[in-house]
Amino acid sequence: MEINADFSKRVVVHSRELEWRPSPMKGVERRMLDRIGGEVARATTIVRYAPDSKFSAHTHTGGEEFIVLDGVFQDEHGDFPVGTYVRNPPTTSHTPGSDEGCTIFVKLWQFDMADRTQFRKDMEAELGTPVDGIASAMLYEDHRETVSYSRLEAGATLKSEVSGGIELLVINGALTVEGEILGKHTWLRLPEGQSLSAMATGDGAKIWMKTGHLPFAKAPAA
Repeated sequence: MEINADFSKRVVVHSRELEWRPSPMKGVERRMLDRIGGEVARATTIVRYAPDSKFSAHTHTGGEEFIVLDGVFQDEHGDFPVGTYVRNPPTTSHTPGSDEGCTIFVKLWQFDMADRTQFRKDMEAELGTPVDGIASAMLYEDHRETVSYSRLEAGATLKSEVSGGIELLVINGALTVEGEILGKHTWLRLPEGQSLSAMATGDGAKIWMKTGHLPFAKAPAA
């Protein structure tokens, strides 16, 4: 399966307009944003757990990172409330689920295979002092990518001209990018060579962003 698999193209997905599609596990549904592969895939997805649903125990051979968008995600390592950012690198394993139900934004098979850095962070707690209406937090950085979280006041503009591509998810609020409104849970991917200028509208916006990573995009190892 290939969904938005051409990384040389600009992509915008207003994910809340997509239908929820069933996963192999009862009670777990998803909205696919990009994907290369079948059930084992390099994938970017919004996943919804119904109350009292869970996946079977499994190992993340290619790594997993996710943000909890609503509810409380759970596994044997603890409870992960709204606003938690988690990195589970290759070789880690868990049994994910949710007693009350939750929604997460998750990326699979996008790690350096030698990465063993595992952590969870409260994104709001990581924010620095606002500058020009933008409070930002560096969540993770290595030779392949930079991951950040920003809270923008209304009218503030976030700009980036970094190489290697740009990807963002609007967690809350709304942005204007090239005249287009990106609302809650809209996902944007800009290819190598394109810059970002995103202005927060309304009551402002909260944004997760990753940069520099697209040259490393490829299908999972066989």
